[in-house]
Amino acid sequence: MPQEKMHWMPKDELLTFEEIERLVWIFSRLGIDKVRVTGGEPTIRKNYDELLHRILAIPRIDSVHLTTNGHRLEKDAERLTAAGLSSVNVSLDTLRPERFFDITQRDEFSNVMAGIQAAIKCGLSTKVNVVLLPGVNDDEVLDFVEFVRERPITVRFIEFMPFLANSWSPSRVVASKEIRKLIAEKYTLTALPSEINDVATEYEIKGCDGRIGFVSSVTESFCEGCNRIRLTADGQIKNCLFLPPERSLRDQLRSGKTDDEIAMSIRQSLQTKWSGHPEMNRWRQLDSLAMVQIGG
Repeated sequence: MPQEKMHWMPKDELLTFEEIERLVWIFSRLGIDKVRVTGGEPTIRKNYDELLHRILAIPRIDSVHLTTNGHRLEKDAERLTAAGLSSVNVSLDTLRPERFFDITQRDEFSNVMAGIQAAIKCGLSTKVNVVLLPGVNDDEVLDFVEFVRERPITVRFIEFMPFLANSWSPSRVVASKEIRKLIAEKYTLTALPSEINDVATEYEIKGCDGRIGFVSSVTESFCEGCNRIRLTADGQIKNCLFLPPERSLRDQLRSGKTDDEIAMSIRQSLQTKWSGHPEMNRWRQLDSLAMVQIGG
């Protein structure tokens, strides 16, 4: 998260729960059956679990998932499970408390770890998302593998992606193939079956209860099979994580557009979805939003 010059959005610019519910219903008519509530950080929004209930009540929605920094997970895990949440992804870039503070500027490491344990105890399918950076935390790869030895979770290594004001460059990307090679030198990996729409490739590790996965979004394009579409907190639609939003569904809602008209707008947006992204060495930052404004 940028240390300064962040524009905090006025409350009246944010989608209300009612507006989110209506938009999800429209998306469900178009075939969407899985919803992920993400951020920034979704748990800081007052009564966010009410939103989960609203979405789960939509007939065509089969599952709802949550991506969080985990600060509140210990307190909320049982309630979220009871509400019908299918899984939780926790963003955690280090297993070292002092390094966690350096990265996040928050003394919350013990809370996050307790939250992961609470999610496991409640039976929530749990994933830990890790972004590696050279010289920052890339010396913890094998520590994260050991982390899944006795935990039935998936640790996913996600390549560093170019977003507004995050100082991205090709030299700062730790490629998935490099991480796989390092792990394979010590552990026996078995690739798991995947679907065409999966963004991660996952592996079982001999002797471990958990798994590891790789989201190779920079070095190994999976655009052709991507079926994701994103809705920002202020109602902008993004058909690609890397590209700027191109239209506001919030404004269409508030101007009185019908469900059919909004559905047509969503279809039009999907027509410009990438079939593939540039090679890493020709990459540049294209989005007009910081990652904290988009979510994981």
